[in-house]
Order: sequence, then C-alpha cells, then structure tokens
Amino acid sequence: MRSTDGSGDLERLLDEQVAYYRANAPEYEEHALPFAGGDELTAALDAFGPTGSVLELACGTGLWTGRLLRHATDVTALDASQEMLAVASGRHAGDRVRFMEADIFGWQPDRRYDVVFFGFFLSHVPIERFESFWSLVAGCLRPGGRVFFVDDAYRTAGELIEGEASSTIRRRLNDGTSYRIVKVPHRPAELENRLARAGWQVSVTATSGPFFWGAGAPA
Repeated sequence: MRSTDGSGDLERLLDEQVAYYRANAPEYEEHALPFAGGDELTAALDAFGPTGSVLELACGTGLWTGRLLRHATDVTALDASQEMLAVASGRHAGDRVRFMEADIFGWQPDRRYDVVFFGFFLSHVPIERFESFWSLVAGCLRPGGRVFFVDDAYRTAGELIEGEASSTIRRRLNDGTSYRIVKVPHRPAELENRLARAGWQVSVTATSGPFFWGAGAPA
C-alpha cells in the first residue's frame, strides 16, 4: 500500500483531505455506510468503558462524542475542520466537552488522558505517518492509559483512482465536487502486527459488516 511519492505531495494530499471534510460537514451524516456491524462498534466501546479524561481525535460532527460522554468524566474533542466542530459543539452545547481546532499531524497535547479514542480516522492516516501518529497517541496517554478506535476498510471501485494498491482515493460531495483523500484499507490481523511492531499491544476485532474496532495500550 502506498500514498504518494514525496513529502510535498503528501502534504498537499493531507491539505486536500482537510478541505474535503470542511466542505463535507453539512452532509457528512448522509454518507454513513449502509452495512451491518455498527451496533457492534457501540457495544464494544461501551464494554471497553472509556472512563476518566478522554481525548477524541478527529471528532467530526460529534456522533461518537456523545457515546464517550456516557462513560467519561470529561472529553477533549479535536478536529481540523471548524465546520465539523461547529456541528459537534452545537450538538453537545453545555456538555463536559472541550472542543479544539487543530491539525492532528502538527499538534501536541497540552495534557495527558486516561483514554484516547478515534472513530473512522486511522484509515485516513497515511502509512508514511503511521508510526509518528501512534507515537503522538502514546504521548497523549497517562501511565496506564488505554486506546480505542473504530474504522472500516471499505472503498468503492469508483474511488480507486490510482488502483487497488494505492491508499489515495477520490471522494465526491453531493454537488459532484471531488477531493483526493487517504483511505488505507487496514485488515485486522495485519493491523495488529503493525501495531505490535510500533510498540503497542492492541487487539483488533472485525464486525459482521465491513467495520472493525481496536482496543489496547502501549506494550
């Protein structure tokens, strides 16, 4: 799997990915995957129990933020899109949430957390940034801290503008405007092994649909 060649190309791709999610905010929830397995993700998160102070990376419109608040003492919700954050903050106004606008790939935490959570974001992390991303996650955790994530490997044939081997795809808005984004098709067993090599002990579990979740901690 590859993304692009050259750091400049990768930065432009990541900028385009942020632009896509900024433009996509008003219609984001219209594009949910119509497959079984979503209930299994929420059940797994509830069983995990994200208690204490929780950091949510790429919170989007705040759909998962509300689920985290069922368990957490407080949530810090981070996203690179101010439009996404506007939806999320409106949904959770007055709740125990601190919203922050920041590019995750250039951000450093101002405190540490008991749990780091990210929903449907890991697949948007380029393989070239995989290890540095997980180093950032480790740096966000208190001693004994844990991580939980949910994601999918689903990509349509029409999105594969550079072929099956590439992790660069094209997504379109309802008005037809197109953007390139990163979509790495992680497989549970392969992802577990990659995480182990990066210094993590994480169990990755597939659902009955195209989704999977991961739970664990630094090794």
